[in-house]
Amino acid sequence: MSQSSSVHYRTFLLLLVAVTIAFGWLLWPFYGAVFWGTILAILFAPLQRRLVPRLGGRRNLAALITLMLVLLLVILPLVVISGSLVREGANLYQSIKSGQINFGAYFQQAIAALPPTVHDMLARFDVADIPSLQEKLSAGAMQASQFLATQALNIGQDTFQFVISFGIMLYLLFFLLRDGPQLSARLRRAVPLGDTHKQHLFRKFTTVVRATVKGNVAVAAAQGALGGIIFSILSIQGALLWGVIMGFLSLLPAIGAGLIWAPVAVYFLLTGATVKGIVLIAFGVLVIGMVDNVLRPILVGKDTKMPDYVVLISTLGGMALFGLNGFVIGPLIAALFMASWDLFSPAAGEPAALSEDRRADGD
Repeated sequence: MSQSSSVHYRTFLLLLVAVTIAFGWLLWPFYGAVFWGTILAILFAPLQRRLVPRLGGRRNLAALITLMLVLLLVILPLVVISGSLVREGANLYQSIKSGQINFGAYFQQAIAALPPTVHDMLARFDVADIPSLQEKLSAGAMQASQFLATQALNIGQDTFQFVISFGIMLYLLFFLLRDGPQLSARLRRAVPLGDTHKQHLFRKFTTVVRATVKGNVAVAAAQGALGGIIFSILSIQGALLWGVIMGFLSLLPAIGAGLIWAPVAVYFLLTGATVKGIVLIAFGVLVIGMVDNVLRPILVGKDTKMPDYVVLISTLGGMALFGLNGFVIGPLIAALFMASWDLFSPAAGEPAALSEDRRADGD
């Protein structure tokens, strides 16, 4: 390659990087809409592919039908649940503010029901500052409920922004469903990697997206729904809100919905509601807890499993950086990180893909 051609090539690469960054900067205000449009397109692409031949190759009609199904099966239930959740969160805030619900008092009742030996042990370790703990618990509950009420207000104020983002997502989703195979093929050609690398990375990308959303969200939704149902049966106020919180916690391995139902069960046992406590523990262990063991292997599959500690750290880190979208972005980045290093340094007995590509290229 001559010096002039090398300069031209480097200039072109610099221009390509610059315009790519500029385009990403333009899309950033609506990155959530673009992100979820892409995620939903990946999830429903198999359905789109099945519809096209049955509709005589009419891709527009197949994409429109798939889009209607997305609205009916995914978006409409989310809108209904979100509206109910916002109202229940606002009502909970008002109940705590008025003193109708007092978590500090509940905590004091539970502590008072402990045996004298436990009180002596707490005093011995100097952790029996009950008034201080009660005050902190009440303040934390007030802040959490105030956060929910604030979010409800923000949703009302940002309705216009939400409508625009929602419209962009649906518009993009239609074209990604219709032209998805062509766009995927063009992207594969543009990536400057060997065929082995591209196949491995693209397969890992789509597999992790489907596993994270289809599997983990389905498990979280099932555990949250079951938790909300048992809370409603036991007449616990805010059952929908607690069910949604249990669903979110179910996304995190090693934490799970037990972080909510277990303290409530302990409170029931300590305050004399023994039957409710036993029922809640039995339901939490045998039903809510077993959902993860039954559904996750079916929906996710063993080949996509990452270590629980990687999923936990990547999910928490993703949500800290990207908000709610991070529960998908975090594990996705972690999976691509692991897949890239697997290509670079394969495990013992596996073919060295990088070395094979280098030999094929004649390097």
